[in-house]
Amino acid sequence: MSTYVIRRLIFSLFVLWGALTIVFLAVRAIPGDPALMMLGTDATAQEVQALREKLGLDRPLIVQYAGYVIQALALDLGDSLRLQQPVVGAVAERLPTTGRLALAAMLLAVVVSFPLGIAAALRPGSIIDSIVSVVSLLGQSIPAFWVGIMFILIFARQLRLLPSGGDETWAHLILPAVTVALPLVGVLTRLVRSGLLDVLYEDYIRTARAKGLPAGAVMRRHALRNMLIPVITVIGLQLGHLLGGAVITETVFAWPGVGLLLVDAITNRDYPLIQAAILFITAIFIAINFLVDLSYGALDPRIRVQ
Repeated sequence: MSTYVIRRLIFSLFVLWGALTIVFLAVRAIPGDPALMMLGTDATAQEVQALREKLGLDRPLIVQYAGYVIQALALDLGDSLRLQQPVVGAVAERLPTTGRLALAAMLLAVVVSFPLGIAAALRPGSIIDSIVSVVSLLGQSIPAFWVGIMFILIFARQLRLLPSGGDETWAHLILPAVTVALPLVGVLTRLVRSGLLDVLYEDYIRTARAKGLPAGAVMRRHALRNMLIPVITVIGLQLGHLLGGAVITETVFAWPGVGLLLVDAITNRDYPLIQAAILFITAIFIAINFLVDLSYGALDPRIRVQ
């Protein structure tokens, strides 16, 4: 177990370094001069050059990269060019807001998808199965930005039941959470249905029924537990994505999370902030995947971490 953990931690460090390098090169390939964007089009060439020297943008790329790696090792990712504050603090301020959205959407998706998937699996080929399949497919297919805009038009503008943006109250959370949850409901419902159909006709399920166990106990103790591994994997990946920032949804609803912060940083060519935000997202993905891997042994005793 300890060898596996150490091996995964070392691998995670290489992934973080790779992400740091790719993002460093990618953001500098974006057209536009950060110094010119900060000063505006009325700035003189001398003013732009002076700001580039102050920000270190005039140095060779390899020198900028070496300096950034050294800063990252010291957990100092620099200051935001636009916000004029440490980027670590700027991202950390937005994480709780994104976390609320991610957890609310994931909870909603799990609460809705499991009953739908179980109902469809228990009656394969029925009308219920067909309706659930169509609804889950639509949930996966409809673009999130379109759903968000429709929700704003209907519930915020026409019916005036819910606010269209911001995060001042819990009411502001409803529309973005439902928007994010819809595709998750589609994915998880299909996974639960297919997973249950794979295990419901196994020998150990028939044995449990033959012993006289109630149907609910068979479902809880045997069927659900043995189909959870792919579902937990998808939940972990999706939660990592959401905690990293649901970029489209946060932009549509002006939800002040990491996703909206990243969009603003890209728009303003804020190199340090882009790099810090994506590094945070990568670290979240790695941490959640690591926890998901460790959970496999608890879910299925046949899996042993060496």
